[in-house]
Amino acid sequence: MSSGKMVTYDQLMLPLMRALVNLGGSGSIDEIYDTVVEIEQFDEDTLDILHNPEKSSQTEIGYRLAWARTYLKKAGYLENSSRGVWTLTDKAKQVPEFDCREIVNFVRALDRKSSQPITDPSKLELAIDDSPEEVLAWREKLHHVLVEEMSPGAFERLTQRLLRESGFIHVEVTGRTGDGGIDGKGIARINGLMSFHIAFQCKKYKGSVGAPEIRNFRGATIGRADRGMFITTGSFTKAAIEEANRDGAAPIDLVDGDQLADKLKELSLGVKTEFVEKVNVEPDWFLNL
Repeated sequence: MSSGKMVTYDQLMLPLMRALVNLGGSGSIDEIYDTVVEIEQFDEDTLDILHNPEKSSQTEIGYRLAWARTYLKKAGYLENSSRGVWTLTDKAKQVPEFDCREIVNFVRALDRKSSQPITDPSKLELAIDDSPEEVLAWREKLHHVLVEEMSPGAFERLTQRLLRESGFIHVEVTGRTGDGGIDGKGIARINGLMSFHIAFQCKKYKGSVGAPEIRNFRGATIGRADRGMFITTGSFTKAAIEEANRDGAAPIDLVDGDQLADKLKELSLGVKTEFVEKVNVEPDWFLNL
């Protein structure tokens, strides 16, 4: 797909469904994204457009796919697990083709909280009762804190803590200038039997990390670590992802801003999840005594 007018979220619904079919009926957000990109053949310029660099690291395509998933879920075509795996429902398998505008109208009809009609088609997502998890306000606040408020040194220490909490041992922050982009190193243990040395780079970005940064980092790790890990508050361009997984070169593990937020939430590192108690009275229980 050549660069031009950005595809709308409802135009992504059918490619999203086809992607899940190709993936065997279920897939993670990243798997769905990659498969949709392959199906639609988006060019690199389109894929590199960020939704709002000041507030998040999410690409515009990723943002619109998130809304497409939300609409399809509310319409009964998709369901998702707590682990972020999205699955086609029986309804989706029985009705493989549908009118995307009918989905939009159906979901809008479900929304009883919107008191004013939405006249701008590009703002239809504002009528949705529950936003995609990827665009919730806590992510924007976390992105602001990490990018605007934390010092580079503090961000390196956060990365050190993150890796330690994830099971890495002997995690050290080097952060020396002229160290070839290596900010630290550590040892990853696998099942207590195997281990490999990693070198990591952690950078605060508002935009996207490109292929040159990945190549430079890989060059710095040669002879000094078994693998490299690049962690950023931003995102990675398509070229950077391809470079990180290039055949014949040592692979570089990439962690973008969304994945970083997910991990901080999972480990409760500066992100606290509160559950509200809901109490229901069951009259039948009392009447059947």
